[in-house]
Amino acid sequence: MRSKPPEILVQGKRFRVERRAVPTRDGSSELREVIVHPGSVVLLPLISDDQLLLIRNHRFTLNRALWELPAGTLEPGERPEVCAPRELEEETGHRAGLLEHLFDFYPAPGVSDERMYAYIARDLVRTSQRLDPTEQIEVHQRSVDEVLRMIREREIEDAKSIATVLYWYTNRRSGYKPPA
Repeated sequence: MRSKPPEILVQGKRFRVERRAVPTRDGSSELREVIVHPGSVVLLPLISDDQLLLIRNHRFTLNRALWELPAGTLEPGERPEVCAPRELEEETGHRAGLLEHLFDFYPAPGVSDERMYAYIARDLVRTSQRLDPTEQIEVHQRSVDEVLRMIREREIEDAKSIATVLYWYTNRRSGYKPPA
């Protein structure tokens, strides 16, 4: 039996929402909505081994600012290693001398196919921010200990930032290198 193509419910600038028939265990199907996303990057900008950059990002979806790592959406056909330096400079006003892929993950697999690519940015050189017209972002330098405290005390609530900081922090002392 040939499956019916998904119905496009919303076509946005950065993603679309599709309704898809999802098979059930009994052989029938149910309709589910899925966010189809081109992917994104998140960056851990290191000033030194114990200092990093965080952003304070006003999120219109929540109508408040969150503490986050810089991040951004891939343009159509864009590779993550091209998107990462662009987003770093746009949001923080810094260029990285060295970008290292850390890991990738699915931030919301229950509703979206988005894959997020995490990078460490080192050897930072200050340039200037190039924010989109709707972005309201402040850049702040914090110690690793301070960022860990902010995660513990729930000041940082953004999942991509929590996952990236904790992944990096847990693996950095062991000499772990992610597979290429």
